[in-house]
Amino acid sequence: PATPGSANKPTDFAATTDDVVRNEVEIKVLGCLRTARAVAPYLIEQGWGRIINISGLGARSANSIAQTVRNVSVAAVTKNLADELGPHGINVTVVHPGRTRTERLAARLAEESAETGTPIAELEQQIAKNSVNRLIDASEVADVVAFLASPRSIGITGDAIAVGGGVPGAVYY
Repeated sequence: PATPGSANKPTDFAATTDDVVRNEVEIKVLGCLRTARAVAPYLIEQGWGRIINISGLGARSANSIAQTVRNVSVAAVTKNLADELGPHGINVTVVHPGRTRTERLAARLAEESAETGTPIAELEQQIAKNSVNRLIDASEVADVVAFLASPRSIGITGDAIAVGGGVPGAVYY
């Protein structure tokens, strides 16, 4: 089964087998491609549409070969689709969430808090390694996706939009 953020997958070179990388590409990269293939004819027919791929800020760091390859590949698929589908009125973008407060993360932190006695807010603070110094909530990622899905996003296509609260020290251009 698919797991977010390459959860429970090895991150070191020695343990990153072909099958680990192949599985990540199969699920996420080919999943995006297959979905686009399924909806593109309808969007082309109507002369308008948005495809928004969800990748991850793992595309911008080298913490895990499989994670980086997976997320960079989604960005590459996005750009190729944007260039090909743009003349048909279809924008294609990729959103790179960072560490995000989701139901799954909240449950994991609640469990850890119960085990250690550390308040959930403190656990969140420990893992919020972004410029705003707090976790981004899934609803905040959804707000960006909703904008990208709207007609107002006409000027954005083929690009990656980071929604992780800012990466300290890095300059992306």
